[in-house]
Amino acid sequence: MTPPQAPANTPSPKEGGAAGETGSPPFSSAPRYLAVARILTSFGVHGEVRAEILTEFPQRFAGLQTVYLSEEAQPYSLESSRLRRGQVILKLQGIDTPEQAAKLRGQLVLVPVEEAVALPEGQYYLYQIIGLAVETTAGESLGHVTDVLFTGANDVYVVRGERGELLVPAIEEVVKQVDLEHGRLVIEPLQGM
Repeated sequence: MTPPQAPANTPSPKEGGAAGETGSPPFSSAPRYLAVARILTSFGVHGEVRAEILTEFPQRFAGLQTVYLSEEAQPYSLESSRLRRGQVILKLQGIDTPEQAAKLRGQLVLVPVEEAVALPEGQYYLYQIIGLAVETTAGESLGHVTDVLFTGANDVYVVRGERGELLVPAIEEVVKQVDLEHGRLVIEPLQGM
């Protein structure tokens, strides 16, 4: 079993993840959209925008036809996209001048969660992990995952429950089952946890 991971193609707290929030919603409240880029500035004279890539799958821009911008999740047809120096240049239909493009600065570029890139078995998006009920292999309830810390070596799940906060390393020795269908994460606590 590969340890569960949360790729960067994840929602920001605004888009429906519960990252960093206490009292996360139950597992069934998945976000409607995932953030794949953040608009930095206008680009050129034809209304293109330059955006920071927020996904681990930058090739996904080539196949997108429609994107949504944050705030009201307003749909825009994507006329073109190209990768440039670690960023993406997007041309949105109806945005034809640098002035129109400049007004989009700071907006998140979203895709419906149904269009998320399929992950290999054993890997999960952040929104799928946050909110899961956590229990031990002995059936003891520990609380819910409220956040994920990215430590470099492995992810760490922040679990909050009646006994306070617990940090659970996302490694095979600890995480025994991720059951998205039933909204639970089964762990075998390490000595001293």
